[in-house]
Amino acid sequence: MKHFTTEKWIDYVNQVSSPRQQQTMKKHLSTVCNRGTETVALWQKVDNTAALEATYQPPVGDVRIAKAAFVAARQTGHRKEKSSFVEVLFDSSFQPMVAGARSSGLGTRQMLYRADPYQIDIQIEANPEGNRLTVTGQLLDISSPYVVGRDVKIILSNHRGNVIHTVTNEFGEFRGEIENTGDLELSFFGQGDKSIVISLRNALGKLPGSEA
Repeated sequence: MKHFTTEKWIDYVNQVSSPRQQQTMKKHLSTVCNRGTETVALWQKVDNTAALEATYQPPVGDVRIAKAAFVAARQTGHRKEKSSFVEVLFDSSFQPMVAGARSSGLGTRQMLYRADPYQIDIQIEANPEGNRLTVTGQLLDISSPYVVGRDVKIILSNHRGNVIHTVTNEFGEFRGEIENTGDLELSFFGQGDKSIVISLRNALGKLPGSEA
């Protein structure tokens, strides 16, 4: 009994062989050729799997997280070449609490940074209606008195794939809300296209109702 090569069976399954060849091989299978039947079954399975793979769409959430991870990786590489020194001028979390007022600042943190040419005033608050952080701030251009940092693109990230983009207004102010994962990063480009990055681990500590 004549047997066909694997390549010819693949052409048969893909229906790219000539009509005459197709008919001959089909007739060959009808003679109860186990070898041919097994080969055809294998490549039909491969063909069906490939067809399903072509129509597969990953979950939207997974795609968003993957894209955010690549954005963060590119930003990290860029920072190594162009980064600006950030100086902490004030952080309320480092200030001693007044006796009898231990809970007065719960869920709020105020910070003041300097990264030439800007002075950055930031306030972080816990949103009582959900596990989110409200971040407000203002950029002042200290190289030019009374000049604010307007139309500056601000990026907020929680290191878990959630990235928020906002822009400072005419007063240099910005605001954004982001899911509270404990960590927070704020970044923008300063003078000379240098990246200014303010990274806050455990931004507000463990808040009531927040995820572990």
